[in-house]
Amino acid sequence: MWIQSCAGIGYLFGSISPVIKSSLNYNQKQIARLGVAKDLGDSVGFLAGSLCEVLPLWAALFVGALQNFVGFEHHLQFALRIKIVSVKTSVVLLRLCSIKFHNKAGESGKLNSFHHIKPMCILIFAGTNGETYFNTASLVSCVQNFPKSRGHVVGVLKGFAGLAGAILTQIYAVIHTPDHAALIFMVAVGPTMVVIALMFIVRPVGGHKQIRPSDSSSSSFIYSVCLLLAAYLMAVMLLEDLVDLSYTVIIIFTVGLFILLVVPIVIPVSLSFFPETRDPAEEALLPDSHKHEASKSGHDINEVIFSEVEDEKPKEVDLLPALERQKRIAQLQVRLAQAAAEGAVRVKRRRGPHRGEDFTLTQALIKADFWLIFFSLLLGSGSGLTVIDNLGQMSQSLGYDNTHIFVSLISIWNFLGRVGGGYFSEIIVRDYAYPRPVAMAAAQFIMAFGHFFLAMGWPGSMYIGTLLIGLGYGAHWAIVPAAASELFGLKKFGALYNFLTLANPAGSLVFSGLIASSIYDIEAEKQHHHHPHLQKVLGSTFLGSFAVDEPLKCDGAICFSLTLMIMSGLCIIAVVLSMILVHRTKVVYAHLYGKSHT
Repeated sequence: MWIQSCAGIGYLFGSISPVIKSSLNYNQKQIARLGVAKDLGDSVGFLAGSLCEVLPLWAALFVGALQNFVGFEHHLQFALRIKIVSVKTSVVLLRLCSIKFHNKAGESGKLNSFHHIKPMCILIFAGTNGETYFNTASLVSCVQNFPKSRGHVVGVLKGFAGLAGAILTQIYAVIHTPDHAALIFMVAVGPTMVVIALMFIVRPVGGHKQIRPSDSSSSSFIYSVCLLLAAYLMAVMLLEDLVDLSYTVIIIFTVGLFILLVVPIVIPVSLSFFPETRDPAEEALLPDSHKHEASKSGHDINEVIFSEVEDEKPKEVDLLPALERQKRIAQLQVRLAQAAAEGAVRVKRRRGPHRGEDFTLTQALIKADFWLIFFSLLLGSGSGLTVIDNLGQMSQSLGYDNTHIFVSLISIWNFLGRVGGGYFSEIIVRDYAYPRPVAMAAAQFIMAFGHFFLAMGWPGSMYIGTLLIGLGYGAHWAIVPAAASELFGLKKFGALYNFLTLANPAGSLVFSGLIASSIYDIEAEKQHHHHPHLQKVLGSTFLGSFAVDEPLKCDGAICFSLTLMIMSGLCIIAVVLSMILVHRTKVVYAHLYGKSHT
């Protein structure tokens, strides 16, 4: 949980992008390119997934921490170098005071910013790519340690990653400096120190094979802490936005935040000092899930016979209660084994795993269910990430001065969406044996309304829109990893998860890099042509502004309304894809969770 609190650095981009845009003279398309580079860094985790399979997890975490530090530290140095050069250029131009030369310098400024954008994209990609190591190591170890509670575990872990933006924003408030370079320095050093301190603790330890009596109370305690943490952060952020708090009060609030982050350690400490005792006879009666999974991964005759039974058994068997279904399948398997031994039947060799068994990435890529998850995630999560990345410009276009409050709020809703998505999707599969993707369809339906509210630009729509989009976007990242592990197994979970996360930057590239930025710049150009006298007045008043061309700004709901309406429609398409996946996997979930889905 603590490492995941450092694995959401990318969610700060909406807060710092307006600063980058104004200080480095970037237009909206260039900011969108930076955002896509950030999203690629967040999501391209093939190397992280591969390293987690061949190296101990502490080594993978160390590589991620090193990459985070090097990427953001060099990002800071490069940004400062650009800023110094820009200041020197402005001073020279002020001395020359030549309008003609100013205009040429403006063209030169455009060229320089074009060349600067490439190394900036590379550095922000390198820095945020460290998060993939944090995510992969945490999820792989915890899903293996808690296979019976994967929905709860994934929801909480991904929730803390979503909350990272609000946590880091509050810590930055304590630094108490107007220099935004301090924020980048904090992002470079803070997560690196935390991960290196904890990297030997996060590892697979075998987990417990069955659900323990204490699991219910432990889960309730963790969820209570999560809700308290979210409510606490939201109250603190609103107070800091509405009231001019003293520096001492801000420090006290931040100390309270750290206390809430440390509180969950009570559970492992209490279980270490007061371990549960279980009757050996009861333990012997419980099925050993690990042995069952190991037997499935072999290629012996028993696996082939079991596969044959799965292919040939009547469909109504899946509708029977769990015990009755197991008896029927066992009888079929015994009869088939006897017939195969006598040569009465010829058992066909299976051509690949069935859904619910362990898939490799190559085997998963030829399955329709895998691509339904991917494209549904691309449309739903990609549209939500576009809002998060452009939240600074959206709030500014609607007349809000403080963009940090919306970045913090959507981070909190993102957190609650992840925790809630894991919690409610676990109820769906455990109590009703219904496919987990139905929860993803509900999240995408909520997001469609969120995009619509933002597009309207009504008073208070920013608050409602960020609430709905944050909840829906966050729910994706609790539901998708759990569903992927259920349908395609845990053996290659790291590679499967990191491939699915590519849907995030793919959606961001289309929605933010192509659609949102282009529409924004077109609307800004229209407003610029309607008010050319304003630019002349500002130019004559502030002569230094001729050193580089000022980036065009768009005001009003029109800047993003068309983009948001497009994304609202695409979320509805994502709902349809998710429901197709639900229909295709009903039998699979009935088999996995042993309930009747009548």
